Amino acid sequence: MSNSNQDPDVDVPAWDVAIANLAKEEFEKKGQPLTMDDFSALAKEYTIRLDDIMVTMFEMVIAGAWQYEGEQVIVRDTLNDLYVGGRLHAKDLETFIGGWSPQSD
Repeated sequence: MSNSNQDPDVDVPAWDVAIANLAKEEFEKKGQPLTMDDFSALAKEYTIRLDDIMVTMFEMVIAGAWQYEGEQVIVRDTLNDLYVGGRLHAKDLETFIGGWSPQSD
């Protein structure tokens, strides 16, 4: 009997795929980079924690799937420094006032 929990052929995404799709749809609808206000509105509309959305956004920027245009550079250490106690906090995200957009293919 095989253990499906150890299947080496299963890729585990580095971020929440449903949130990633939601962000992409919002970007396409808006037609311009998303802001923290947009993410806050999505969190409220879909009853998703803002920090869950932002962890996904940070992971996608780190992986090169999305880009962030702002004063901060987002790298693994950026997320690690903000991710205290297993959550991002709204106060820590206040400085990310730039725009978020998918990398063009």
